[in-house]
Amino acid sequence: MTTPGERTYRIGIDVGGTFTDLVAVDGDGRVAIAKAASTPADPSEGLLAGLRVLAGELGTDVRGLLAATERIVHGTTVATNALLERKGARVGLLATEGHRDIIEMREGLKDDRYNLRMPPPDPLVPRARRLGVRERMRFDGAVAIPLHRGSLDRALRALARRGVEAVAVCYLHAYRNPRHEKETGRAVARRLPGAYVSLSSEVLPQIKEYERTWTTVVNAYVGPALARYLARLRTRLAAHGYRLEVLIMQSHGGVAPVRAAARLAAGAVLSGPAGGVAAGRHVARLTGEGRLITFDMGGTSTDIALLQGGEPSLTGEKAVGIARVALPALDIHTLGAGGGSIAWVDPGGILHVGPESAGADPGPAAYGKGGTRPTVTDANLVRGLLDPANFLGGRIALDAAAAERAVVGVARRLGTDLLAAADGIARVVNTAMAEGIKLVSVRRGVDPRRFALVAFGGAAGLHVTDVARQLEIRRVIVPSVAAVLSAWGMLATDLRHELVRSHVSEVGRLGAARLRRLFAALEREGRRRLGRFDGPVEVRRALDMRYGEQIFEITVPLDGVDLAASDLVAQVTERFHRRHEALYAYSAPGQEVVVVNARVAVVGRLPVLPDQGVHPAGAALPPARRRVYLDGWVEVPVHRMEGLAPGRQTKGPVIVESATTTVLVRETETLTVTPHGWLDIRLV
Repeated sequence: MTTPGERTYRIGIDVGGTFTDLVAVDGDGRVAIAKAASTPADPSEGLLAGLRVLAGELGTDVRGLLAATERIVHGTTVATNALLERKGARVGLLATEGHRDIIEMREGLKDDRYNLRMPPPDPLVPRARRLGVRERMRFDGAVAIPLHRGSLDRALRALARRGVEAVAVCYLHAYRNPRHEKETGRAVARRLPGAYVSLSSEVLPQIKEYERTWTTVVNAYVGPALARYLARLRTRLAAHGYRLEVLIMQSHGGVAPVRAAARLAAGAVLSGPAGGVAAGRHVARLTGEGRLITFDMGGTSTDIALLQGGEPSLTGEKAVGIARVALPALDIHTLGAGGGSIAWVDPGGILHVGPESAGADPGPAAYGKGGTRPTVTDANLVRGLLDPANFLGGRIALDAAAAERAVVGVARRLGTDLLAAADGIARVVNTAMAEGIKLVSVRRGVDPRRFALVAFGGAAGLHVTDVARQLEIRRVIVPSVAAVLSAWGMLATDLRHELVRSHVSEVGRLGAARLRRLFAALEREGRRRLGRFDGPVEVRRALDMRYGEQIFEITVPLDGVDLAASDLVAQVTERFHRRHEALYAYSAPGQEVVVVNARVAVVGRLPVLPDQGVHPAGAALPPARRRVYLDGWVEVPVHRMEGLAPGRQTKGPVIVESATTTVLVRETETLTVTPHGWLDIRLV
């Protein structure tokens, strides 16, 4: 086997629920892509299978490819799946005496507050493994009750008897003084060797007990599974000759080394979807279109995010299943709608699609792996939109007869014919995805008609223009690497550490000097976490602030504010008023302004993703033709994506195929090929 030569490759890997996507980019921006079936029992197996396919595309083997690789960035769903499927570690929670029930009491509200029969969710840690420890810190960090060794010893003996694998520790006001938590962590390490330890003062050192407790518990719940997987992955890659660091995609859109990712496992619960938003940021730079909605439709789910000015929003209030994770995360909305989403008819005769998915095993009926339930992919095959002989470049032959048998079941329950049922499945899932886009736009006061829709994920191309039409969006962009765009986007990320410190004070009383010291301490810690990183470092600062009588705060970015300025406090206060006005259409300059949290993001800039360059002129091959069902049977031309020359314009209906995705351009829509070989679709 030949090797690609010197170390010039960067590899992005996105493990999804159905497929594992891989992208290799060389120093000149040339891109090679691969897909392999995901292996939920051990995702590293599917990852290595994908590396073998990718290596084959480059004319080498896995060892040769990894020898030529300078960076691997990996997005993983291990933490997400452990949380959503309730398959995490057996966790014990140590809390200040009298406060062990915080996660079960929640905030006094139900998800559906008017549903009197709604049962409370089962907490991740049952009450028998939530134990109180006699200790107490005051709000200012002073010790009110010293840590009682006897109380702690009794709690640890009880957790040992209950066979816990991980221990979460969340004491009152530990964000101001972590001494008791650190002493407890050392005691856990002695008494329960091998247990994963999660301290709230390290995971989320900020005010608000409910969010801090939940985030610390989630970190303990998913940490062991993620740590085991990452250790196994490093061992397998090392066996094939890869000795460099693997960077793990984080929920906030940056990356972290394996050790840091395993320690702060809750920061990876949106690891996979974050890659797609990072890709959206890079698409904004390449196209000059700053108003984008990312639309990532894979096999299991659809992830949607909003970019304004080319940048996504961060949130600290993320719900994942029943859990609350208050770590900074990209504001992504996820729907249970993908190519593998299962269609079903309820007792009232209403058609639904998802959220249950056929996943990778057995997958849609068309995969021929034993699946019998109808999915979106099966419906698309019945409608002729997929080529059974060209799925994944011909590596999987789709079984059209099996797809028809699955969809016929829906047709019978609806009392209609096969094609009407298949068309209905597509319409239902498209409507659900359009509603998801409204959640991140219209319900937040943003008009989606002013945005372009960036479509990616293996299933998006067949649905995106219909979704856009429902929202009156007039522009859809489909990158040439759309099927693996999340993996591609991971290569456009940076090392990033988010730090927070609570310091509740009226802004004038806090003063400029103390504010500078607070930011300086956070910056020092962030640079320490970067370790021996020798590239350029960027520091971003923000404050969580509110008016004195409010109970919720807003994050105010301080980009452009000079910390050394004599009027620092006035500048910060004015920033808050303007931010409040922008979000809520009013401000109150005469009211007291309170600082709650200081935030610092320390970003280690990694080399930029090389531009793909101008797409070469495609070979002028005549298109194939195929009969497809679009409100009736119609014959449409079918083009190969790599054969379309830049600048070419084509009116729909037309299908564009690549080895990993299929794009449908409908009637009244016009397709233009960009210089990068991407599809720019305009809707009338």
